Amino acid sequence: MSDQSPTPGSEAPLLPPAAPETAAAVFGERMSMATTFATVLADTGVSHGLIGPREVPILWERHILNCAVAHEAFPEDAEIVDVGSGAGLPGLALAIARPDLHLHLVEPMLRRTTWLTDTIGVLGLTNATVHRGRAEEFDGVLSVEWATARAVARIDKLARWTFPLLAEGGTLVALKGRSAQDELDATAPTLRKLGMTASEVVTYGAEILEVPTVTMQLTIRPRPVPAKAKAKRAAKARTKGTGSGGSARS
Repeated sequence: MSDQSPTPGSEAPLLPPAAPETAAAVFGERMSMATTFATVLADTGVSHGLIGPREVPILWERHILNCAVAHEAFPEDAEIVDVGSGAGLPGLALAIARPDLHLHLVEPMLRRTTWLTDTIGVLGLTNATVHRGRAEEFDGVLSVEWATARAVARIDKLARWTFPLLAEGGTLVALKGRSAQDELDATAPTLRKLGMTASEVVTYGAEILEVPTVTMQLTIRPRPVPAKAKAKRAAKARTKGTGSGGSARS
């Protein structure tokens, strides 16, 4: 069997393994949507070169559930940028697990953004948006409180890409492996220079996954407010503080 990715439509689609019973605890009422996602990954995900055919037997444990269990890191109604979304991991897995979240899937390659858009349509997701381009191109365009990524780059490089997309005091939740703490320790000085004020390594899914998901969570400092903006805020505060007790008129 060749190790090369098959040409789209040249081979019969691979079938994903059956979903483990523990998946229902993560996806709940959207379990059928998660199963469809697994089928799409095993089919066009492979034929488009987004995942390798050898990954299909471990789709649930090492990919879909590995990403989805990290939903616990995000508060209700969070808006999240997924940088380098690729095969929708972790973005689409999170969007399926948590309909209250909204995912911005940032991916520079047209082939991948087309696949992501088509897959969102197949799944019927309404809480995911695809953005084609490099993360650096969205500085000043996207500003959210949360960012995420999986297997994209070393954390100091990932921070350079994602920190500019975070609003004041925002947090990057990077899905990493068992060496996350060592990587964090090695890059901490650089991360602090980039604006990191707090960091933590948090594990999810230990109760349902043989290999739990390890995340590196980095919070950035609030961005400095220009002097003019500070003056305007102070003026507004003084205005609000005067005339209290009066009735509003249209």
